[in-house]
Parts: sequence; C-alpha cells; structure tokens
Amino acid sequence: MLNPFLWLILTIIDIYFWIILATVILSWLVAFNVVNASNPYVRQIGYALRRLTEPLLGPIRRRLPDLGGIDISPIVLLIGLQFLRYFIAYYGSRLL
Repeated sequence: MLNPFLWLILTIIDIYFWIILATVILSWLVAFNVVNASNPYVRQIGYALRRLTEPLLGPIRRRLPDLGGIDISPIVLLIGLQFLRYFIAYYGSRLL
C-alpha cells in the first residue's frame, strides 16, 4: 500500500510531465502552422502552459549551450522529473 502523501507527490509529478509534453506539442503545432497562434483560445492555452512550465524550463535554458533552433530543455526537465519520480517512489517506499 502506498502512502497517500507519496501518491499525491507522484501524481503531481505525473501531471506536470503531461503539461510539459502539451507545451512541446503546442509549440510544434504553432511552429508548423497547424494551429493559428492568433486564435484567442490557442493563445490562452499557450499562455497558461508557458506560465506553468517556464519557472523550471527558464533556468535550464540559461544553463544549456546554444544549439541554434533546437531547444532540448524540455527533454532535460522530463528526464529530471522521471528521475525524481523514481527516487521518491524507491526511497519513499523504503521509509514506510
């Protein structure tokens, strides 16, 4: 049986993982003109996703070298979140 607090933390990490993926997919859709960035609904969704992800993606972008037009900061963050998730699950289950 998993501790409810561990379950809550792992669920929040999972939700944030999907928010990052949604941000990446939306940026691709805007970049390839699949969706119109001037549409108010798309703009609002993009604004909300950026507000949720930029606090963690911004510092990663500043530390990574410039790779031209390729932004690998979401990949770094996703790997870090998965590491954190497994770390919490492994050591959290050992403590209880």
